[in-house]
This record gives sequence, C-alpha cells and structure tokens, in this order.
Amino acid sequence: MILINVRFRPLPGYVENFREIVADFTEATRAEEGNLWFDWFRGTDDPTEYILVEAFADDAAAAHVHSDHFRAACELFPTVLSETPQIINTSIPGKTTWDRMAEFSVD
Repeated sequence: MILINVRFRPLPGYVENFREIVADFTEATRAEEGNLWFDWFRGTDDPTEYILVEAFADDAAAAHVHSDHFRAACELFPTVLSETPQIINTSIPGKTTWDRMAEFSVD
C-alpha cells in the first residue's frame, strides 16, 4: 500500500467550500482501480486546514499521477491554496486494509 497524508490550507475565500471545489478530483480518484481510500477531514483545532488521507494498492500510484483528473488538480490546487501542501508519503508493501488497534480493544 502507498499511504499518503496531505495537509491543505485553502485561501480564505475557499475555506468553506473547499470540499465542493475538489469534488470532481475526489470522485475521479475514488473510482480509480487500485484506490483503497481517499478521505478528506477538516481540522477541528484549525478549521482552515484540510487533511487528505489516501491509500493506493502498491502498483496504482503511477496511474493516479498520470491521470487526467490528477493533471487537472495540478492546475486547480495552486489557484485555491494559500501555501504548498505538506505531505507524508510512505509505502507499506502488501498492506491493503486497516488493522484493529489492540490498545483500545472493544469487546
């Protein structure tokens, strides 16, 4: 699995409707073969920040970054963001699902 977390800061005029602005990109990415999840979260401590948590099968990254919707997003995002996003990108070979957290086990 390729696991990616990205922090986005929209320009002030786009904070409230950011999810709608990126909806086409979101839906197209979720429809990709090899996409495991692609979920947006808005900061609770800082509501001007959005976090994207996404995962792809081990061999799906190239198709994603070469897709038409990714290229369109490369043009869109710089026009609606106040700064370059921060990213964590890591590979977990063979992983495709979430694990259960043993420390907070619910019986």
